[in-house]
Amino acid sequence: MMTMEDRRQERLAELEAALYSAGHPLDSEELMQAVGTKSDKVVQKYVEELARRLDARGGALEVKALPGSRAVMQLRPEYGKMVRQFTSRPLLTVGPLKTLGYIAYNQPIEQAQVLEYRGVHVYTQLKLLEDMALISRERTERGVVIKTTPFFADYFGLTQDPAKSRLQIIELFSSLHPELLARG
Repeated sequence: MMTMEDRRQERLAELEAALYSAGHPLDSEELMQAVGTKSDKVVQKYVEELARRLDARGGALEVKALPGSRAVMQLRPEYGKMVRQFTSRPLLTVGPLKTLGYIAYNQPIEQAQVLEYRGVHVYTQLKLLEDMALISRERTERGVVIKTTPFFADYFGLTQDPAKSRLQIIELFSSLHPELLARG
């Protein structure tokens, strides 16, 4: 028969497996499903415990609680440069990264403006960025408006506070490619 401690260990392992395999932040509903509970408080306790365990272990992975009762497992920033040599291809090449930087800095922005600034090849890049859940496109009376998603902020370690994120975006993208922030 499974003890309470055995069940707790199993739930922690299931949470770790879910976060690891997802590769992106999981929301409250997904976390509750992974842990097998309907209590957001129970899930948050498991997320905190898993984060503490990984911190205590001192490995390359960390679990971070995010706003909106979400959580993510990610590589600690200090290992980012080292692991690049082992990836089969970069997640974002320079072209889509430039497009993303332009959108992030100027958002919300009409798709026509992005097309004018970046050229006709931008449609493929926008599809990639949308498939990666880094941007969203919304049809309006004036056309299609593009903005970054909460996942974009999580992915790049930015705040979701618009007042602060613009400065972080400037810092991040200007260090990658200074021309990303030029206005068209």
